[in-house]
Amino acid sequence: MLSHGLTDNGLCWSRLAIALESDFDIIMLDSRGHGNSSRISSAASNDPGQDIADAINQLNLHSPIVMGHSVGARATAEFANVYPHLVSKVILEDPPFVPVVDPLAADLRRQKFHAQVTLFHSMSDADITAMGRATALGWHDDEFAAWTAGKRQVDANAMPDYRTPWQDSIARIATPTLLIYGEQERGGIVTPAIAAQARQINPNITAAQISGAGHNIRRENFSAYLAAIRDFLTSS
Repeated sequence: MLSHGLTDNGLCWSRLAIALESDFDIIMLDSRGHGNSSRISSAASNDPGQDIADAINQLNLHSPIVMGHSVGARATAEFANVYPHLVSKVILEDPPFVPVVDPLAADLRRQKFHAQVTLFHSMSDADITAMGRATALGWHDDEFAAWTAGKRQVDANAMPDYRTPWQDSIARIATPTLLIYGEQERGGIVTPAIAAQARQINPNITAAQISGAGHNIRRENFSAYLAAIRDFLTSS
């Protein structure tokens, strides 16, 4: 089960899904407030980790592998932390393991995101795609259609509000977990120090740094990313 990042949608996983479809049944969620999923009525109603649990229960899945990118990775970690018995393996692609901010800073962040979403909704698909191509160098052409659609579909209230330390979201994960991260100089969030801290908090976590990539690791170095994923998925 794959959970995408902020402003993306489930189809943003398509390239990876095609690479893995011969070996796995793959579910690409549209997170709440994204894609074709329901909108967000209030910040209090937005619990992406619980949404993952609800989807697994509604689909009657048994110990799936769960994987996420960015805020989807944070949601995946929080889900696996609360419901460790529901998963077999966990993969986290550059989750926002960042310090908790004060309420004023959080409110300013939400306002900035709201303005960004308003801008997206005023732009044409061609303009959004052109913006993406100008900033997302090295991405495969197949990435842009879903990426563009996601920007037009996202809810202005979709920005998550992290009120607890990221360290608390991984302490109780009880299954093998792969933390994939890129290079901070290229825009990656997780650093080697953060990865080391995560491994110290939970020995079930292993970490793999992918060179030549930043935050969007699978989009920037797909071959190395896929190799790391396959190695983890086939290991005992």
